[in-house]
Amino acid sequence: MTISLPTPAQVEAAAKQCGLSLSTEDVASYRGLMQSYIDDYNTVDGMSEPTQPLSYPRAAFRYPPPSENKHNAWHVKTSITGAPSGPLKGKRIAVKDNIMVAGLPMMNGASVLEGYVPEIDATVVTRILDAGGEIVGKTHCEHFCLSGGSHTGSQGAVHNPYRMGYSAGGSSSGSGVVLALGEADMALGGDQGGSIRMPAAWCGLYGMKPTHGLVPYTGIMPIEIFIDHVGPMTTGVKDNAQLLEVIAGSDGYDPRQYAPRTHAYTGLLDGGVNGLRIAVVKEGFGRPESEPEVDAKVLRAAELLRRLGAVVEEVSIPMHLLGPSIWTPIGVEGITQTMMFGDGYGLSRPDLYVGSLMKKLHGWRSRACELSETTKLITMLGVHMAEHFGPRYYGKAINLTRLLTAAYDEGLRSHDVLLMPTLPMKPTLLPEAGDSRELQVQRAFEMTNNTCPFDISHHPAMSVPCGLIDGLPIGMMLVGKHFDEPTIYRVAHAFEQAEDWRSM
Repeated sequence: MTISLPTPAQVEAAAKQCGLSLSTEDVASYRGLMQSYIDDYNTVDGMSEPTQPLSYPRAAFRYPPPSENKHNAWHVKTSITGAPSGPLKGKRIAVKDNIMVAGLPMMNGASVLEGYVPEIDATVVTRILDAGGEIVGKTHCEHFCLSGGSHTGSQGAVHNPYRMGYSAGGSSSGSGVVLALGEADMALGGDQGGSIRMPAAWCGLYGMKPTHGLVPYTGIMPIEIFIDHVGPMTTGVKDNAQLLEVIAGSDGYDPRQYAPRTHAYTGLLDGGVNGLRIAVVKEGFGRPESEPEVDAKVLRAAELLRRLGAVVEEVSIPMHLLGPSIWTPIGVEGITQTMMFGDGYGLSRPDLYVGSLMKKLHGWRSRACELSETTKLITMLGVHMAEHFGPRYYGKAINLTRLLTAAYDEGLRSHDVLLMPTLPMKPTLLPEAGDSRELQVQRAFEMTNNTCPFDISHHPAMSVPCGLIDGLPIGMMLVGKHFDEPTIYRVAHAFEQAEDWRSM
């Protein structure tokens, strides 16, 4: 592709966007000055980028018919086998469809990306294959991952594995469903506002949002660098720890990774909870959107931990109530500038930029009417804020996360983990065709207030299944100190071994 010198009209249009008024002579002058820079762009365009080698052959893929995809959880199915031996040998792993697997289509829930096929594997995919795992397919997710429900994807709603017509949680909805149905042994999810933990809670699974930067995000379509997380979803604690053990650690590309501290998680599960101090966070319960039966189930789960020997006591962290408000400028403006107008990546970070994705995404504005209601809402608000206020509220919110983080750290100074409901409500009915925009947005975001604060405080947080209400799962969230996933796993493992969560 040859880049041409801007026409006079294009220079005038660019000047107008910058607030400049140019004469005809000015336009000619600036065009002449731009020529050497355009030559540099063409030099870059003609150079070859370093490539990511693929160590394992690609297999054919197929789109499963409705007869074998009743809950609409799968995007494509395949079988990519990894190393002949390793800790994940024999494990079938499903991959959320915002994660790149070379040779497999990737939509990230959005029709504007339909037809895109990445040429690289995400770091987490490479590590799974190196550990002997088998990639068995890509799972549907919410439109650009902007929903905690499971109804905004361009290829239709994903249904709860326990009851059709109900939400599976989002945005890693398909990953949660295929695990709960036994169609995969492990899965990868992403989490910017709770998108691992929410489907884990509503599908009866264990979902770990690791400490920010523990697991490399390289090769995954970003939302916003400050809140991007990727992590394991499983049906049991040991498998969760095993998958995290495989995918954690620096990869030399991801700028989110600042001195990550890894552990041999599978060797640290035992020991029980005797003597551990567990803080039941008052502000995580009794919210305006909370359902009393959910709060009661989670408090009974905390009581089981007490019977197992933990010291369980209520604490108050008032800043927790402000976490969602602090998340909003970071999420709204970060999404708008990075994912939307930044073609998925934005600028100013030493990342592994995937140019093919950026090229595919660049034309979204010509198809903006295809975006989900959540994406339209957030993008329009982000544009408004940028136009009238600039990025100062984004900056202020980043600064305020230090206060939020300190508030949680203070609670964790005298306790080993924090505890609260993952979601304040049981799974909700999916919106139907013709339902209002207001209901669609409500069903996408109404459940996020306990989960999203930990995406900006960066603490590890795990959803643990703790009961059924009207036959539908709910979850208890355990939050630990930065890089102290082992303590969370230890508590979750003791809880799992003590009683079948389905009978609680």
